[in-house]
Amino acid sequence: MEVSAKSAIPTELGTEKIGILLKRYALPAIIAQTASSLYNMVDSIFIGQGVGPLAISGLAVTFPLMNLSTAFGTLVGAGAATMLSVLLGQKNYKAANKVLGNIVSLNIIIGFLFMVLALVFIDPILYFFGASENTLPYAKEYISIILYGNIITHLYFGLNAAMRSSGSPKKAMGLTIFTVILNTILDPLFIFVFDMGIKGAAWATVISQAVAMLVVMHHFNNRERAFHFEKGIARLDWRIAKDSLAIGMGPFLMHSAACLVTLFVNQQLRKYSGDLGIGAYGICNRLTFLFAMICLGLNQGMQPIAGYNYGARKYSRVKDVFWKTAGLATIITCSCFLMAVLIPETAVSLFTNDPELAEMSSHGLTILILAFPVVGFQMIATNLFQCLGMVKKSIILSLSRQILFLLPLLYILPLYFGAKGVWLSYPIADFMSFLLTAFLMGRLFRKFSRLKDGDDPSILGSQI
Repeated sequence: MEVSAKSAIPTELGTEKIGILLKRYALPAIIAQTASSLYNMVDSIFIGQGVGPLAISGLAVTFPLMNLSTAFGTLVGAGAATMLSVLLGQKNYKAANKVLGNIVSLNIIIGFLFMVLALVFIDPILYFFGASENTLPYAKEYISIILYGNIITHLYFGLNAAMRSSGSPKKAMGLTIFTVILNTILDPLFIFVFDMGIKGAAWATVISQAVAMLVVMHHFNNRERAFHFEKGIARLDWRIAKDSLAIGMGPFLMHSAACLVTLFVNQQLRKYSGDLGIGAYGICNRLTFLFAMICLGLNQGMQPIAGYNYGARKYSRVKDVFWKTAGLATIITCSCFLMAVLIPETAVSLFTNDPELAEMSSHGLTILILAFPVVGFQMIATNLFQCLGMVKKSIILSLSRQILFLLPLLYILPLYFGAKGVWLSYPIADFMSFLLTAFLMGRLFRKFSRLKDGDDPSILGSQI
C-alpha cells in the first residue's frame, strides 16, 4: 500500500521541462478557473436577463460578503495546497496526509461560524454593503441561500485544491467544469420554468457545489492514493493548522481587502450614481473577473511546480517557471484590455438590455481596465512569494493594490470627479502596485542569483 501511494507522487515536477509541466498543470487549472468564473457569470447573466436591472444591483451588493466567505475558504485551502506541494518535494508523505485531514476540520469549523454570524446579522450587513430598500430583497434572497451552503462551498474548494496539488489536476478541472454545466442547466430551470427568481440562481449554485463535494470526497476515500481519508486524520493538528493558516494569510488578506474595497466602491457609487451604478460595477467586476481567474489558473499551475522545486532546492527551475507564467499572465490581461477598448457594449449586453445600465457599464469598463495589462505580472509575483513560504512579502503585495493605494484613491478622486473618480481609482492603483511588485521581485531574484541548486535557502533568511 505504502509503495503504491508513494509511486503516485508526481516527481516529474523536479525533472520534466518547465514548459511541458506548465502545460500539464496550468492548462487544467486555467480551464477549471475559466469554468469557475463562467459559473459566476452564468448567475449574473440569467439574473440580469430573467429578473431585471435591480436584481443585478442586488447581486452586486452581495459581492463583499461573498468575497469575505471566499477569504476564509482561501485561508485554509491556499495554505494547505502550498504545504502539500512543498511536502511532496521533501518526500514527507506522512505530514502531507495530516494536512489533508486539517483541510476538512478547519473548513467545517470556519464555514459554520461564518454562516451563523452572517445569517444573524444579514440585514445590517447588506445595508452596510450598499443595499437600498429597492435592492435589499434581491440581495437577501440570494445570499441567505448561499450562506446555508457555506460549509459545502468551503469543503469543495479546499479539497479540490488538495486534489490538484496531489497529482490530479485534470480530475480537479473536470469537476469544476461539471459544476458549471450543472449550474447552467439548473439556473434557467429554476429561474424561468419554476419561476423562483433570484432564489433559483442561489439554489442552482448550492446544489451544483454539493454534488461536486460528494465527488471529491469519494476521490479521497480511495486508500490506494497518496492522500486519502483515514481514521484520526481529521483531528486538528494545531502545528499544521498554524503553518497552513500562516501561508494562507496572504490570499486571505487579499480577499478580505477585496471585500473592503467592494464595500467602499458600492457606497461611493450609490452616493454618486445610485443603485444602477452598483449594478454597473457588478457587471464590470464579472467581466474582468473572467480574465483574473485565468491568471489564477496560471498561478495554480505554477504553485505545485514552484513549491516542489523550492522544497527540492532547484532554484533555477523556480525562476524559470515564474518568468514563463508571468509572461502568459500578461498576455491574458492585455487581452482583457483589448476587449474592453474594442467591444465594451457587446460585452456588457450579455448581462442587461436596460439602456441606462448598459451605458454606465460600458463607460466604466473602458476606464477600469486602463492599466490592466500589468495586473497579470503582479498576480503571479504575489503568488510566487506565497509558494516559497515568504509570507510577509506575499501579504504586502496582496494588500498594496487594494488597501495602500486603491482605498485612499476611492475616497479622494470622487470628491473631484464624482462617479468617474471611482472608476479612475482602479488603473492608478494597478500601476502603483505594479511598481512596488517589480521592486520586490528585483530584490528576490538578486538574492536568488547567489544560490546554486542544492544550496540551503536559509542563507537568505526566512524573509527577504
